[in-house]
Amino acid sequence: MGLEDIKRRISAAEQAAGRAPGSVTLIAVSKVQPAARVEAVLTAGHTVFGENYVQEAQDKWPAWRRHFPGVSVHMIGPLQSNKAKPAVQLFDTIHTLDRMTLARKLAQQVDEQGRTPQLFVQVNTGDEPQKAGILADELPGFLASCHELALAPQGLMCIPPEGLDPVPHFRLLRQLANDNGLQNLSMGMSADFEAAIAEGATHVRVGSAIFGARDYAGTE
Repeated sequence: MGLEDIKRRISAAEQAAGRAPGSVTLIAVSKVQPAARVEAVLTAGHTVFGENYVQEAQDKWPAWRRHFPGVSVHMIGPLQSNKAKPAVQLFDTIHTLDRMTLARKLAQQVDEQGRTPQLFVQVNTGDEPQKAGILADELPGFLASCHELALAPQGLMCIPPEGLDPVPHFRLLRQLANDNGLQNLSMGMSADFEAAIAEGATHVRVGSAIFGARDYAGTE
């Protein structure tokens, strides 16, 4: 597998779902990947990447951006409130807005920096107590509170429960987006992105299927 294979599969899934060509954004998840692998994908012309850790992204993306103009970096991992300042400085999109304390910190940094990343609200579609995210029935109130802070989320994100059919969770996220007037859906990963596209995903997050298996030895 690799970048071109994943792009072909996304194109086929768009066509099968009656979606417009290019309507799905591929986020190449480069967290904990060797530099040579990421640089190969950059050299191939891909421009949208996802990271899970603020510090890791700070360490590598400023230099790569100088050599590869037009790159967009997305935060797709849990975001600590005390990392809001570097997150707003670095990321073009944040997919994991999941609580009011973080919303307040992001709003403060947006105001101070004059920079506004695109925001997705993470929804806990499985109502899992151990997982971050806004519960489905609390989403309208959360969005209203975000708007009071002058934040305007443009989409929703979910990570379906491990080991279960993801499709009902994709459908729930799509319905929630429709109900709340949001256009973007960040859902689907290496194992299920084609099903997510069939259910309306606008952004899919694919890592190991592009870069190969990660080696977490020596990492957090």
